[in-house]
Amino acid sequence: MRFRKTLCFTFCYALFWVAAKAQDAPLLTLKDAVEIALQNNYNIRLSKNNATIAGNNVTLGNAGFLPLVTGDAALNKSNQKVKQTRNDGTVNNLNANNSNNNYGINLNWTIFDGFNMFANYDMLKQLDKLGAVRLQDTIQTTVANVINTYYNLISQNEQIKALKGAIDISRTQLRYANDKFTVGRVSRLDVYNAQVNLNTDTATLITQLQQFKTTKIQLNQLLIRDLQTEFSVGDTILVDNTLVLGDIITKAQTQNPDILASQINKRLAEINLKQVRSTRYPVIGLTSGYTFSNSRTPAGFTLQQNAHGFAYGLTASINIFDGLNQWRRERNAKLQIDNAEINQKQVRLDVEAQISNFYVAYLSGLDLIKLGQSNVELARKNLEISLEKYRLGNITPLEIREAQRNYLNAQSIFYNAQYQSKMAEVTLKQITNNINIQ
Repeated sequence: MRFRKTLCFTFCYALFWVAAKAQDAPLLTLKDAVEIALQNNYNIRLSKNNATIAGNNVTLGNAGFLPLVTGDAALNKSNQKVKQTRNDGTVNNLNANNSNNNYGINLNWTIFDGFNMFANYDMLKQLDKLGAVRLQDTIQTTVANVINTYYNLISQNEQIKALKGAIDISRTQLRYANDKFTVGRVSRLDVYNAQVNLNTDTATLITQLQQFKTTKIQLNQLLIRDLQTEFSVGDTILVDNTLVLGDIITKAQTQNPDILASQINKRLAEINLKQVRSTRYPVIGLTSGYTFSNSRTPAGFTLQQNAHGFAYGLTASINIFDGLNQWRRERNAKLQIDNAEINQKQVRLDVEAQISNFYVAYLSGLDLIKLGQSNVELARKNLEISLEKYRLGNITPLEIREAQRNYLNAQSIFYNAQYQSKMAEVTLKQITNNINIQ
């Protein structure tokens, strides 16, 4: 008996400490949580950098439109011992220090490459669009994760409140059992059963508090801050009950990131075919430059020579035969377009199926919310009546325990229905790229 009292005291002290700590924690609103995540989340920051890189790459120079201008310089020296025998038989020994240097500016400009540079520029713009789509998708996914985790905490917090209420009832039941035992109306077995029920409810609450703390750590991780940061959450889950299936599917066709990405990938496949076909045309280039040169050859006929001037030229090349690789590359490029089109259709089908599944969960959650509200109230009244009957001795401990369990189950179903419906709502808005925090 003493062990049970000690165990109960330990449980109650732990609950009091956790509850007191939670009450002192500052309130974190959903809007604040989303704003912190948008500023700090690593995935968003990485996606922003990648999108910026894709945007920086959209230049005429990167596509191949602009010429390449280089400045070149070269200096060569040598030291030679020269022995010259002349026609008249005389011999001349020289120690020749030769030098040769030249420098100048050179220009190389491809002025026609079978329209490949135009295809390259179009490809870079499509990659920029793809980067923007992926960034928006990352933002929406992160925001959805924050919202779902936040509402999960609200749902768990309501469960904790319900379990605390159950403990109060179990404690009241234990007090009634002790009073009845004192006057000899019940046996000690009823007291033991009431004590076991209280201990069981307390253990359940401790488990729920542990899960609540774990979910808090998950939210702190999404917000990229100290994982042990304490905070409290709101107590209301409001579900938008105005969503219409047809409107969601229509919006998804033009706003869903996966669908948009599949459209861009198809465009990239078409551009790739243009790039492959460009090698059928000649490549025409322009070369030009202005150079300065200076050479000294003491042992030569010309001791020193300086020159400078303008040079220019035109180059052209065309692929005549490459082992039939051109035909192979074009055929594969066409197949890639076909694959991209198939993938686009598959993505559309997958998105519509995803929408339909979550919409069913959304409607089911709304129905359960309506049913759960009335069911919780009925279970609460039944529990109050059962507790009074137990006090008067009209029902058994098992009957009041069943009433208590029914009340907890009704509350659990109601809170889970709220969370399920809200999570489905958030996911549907994420699919349509339409999450908005007011």
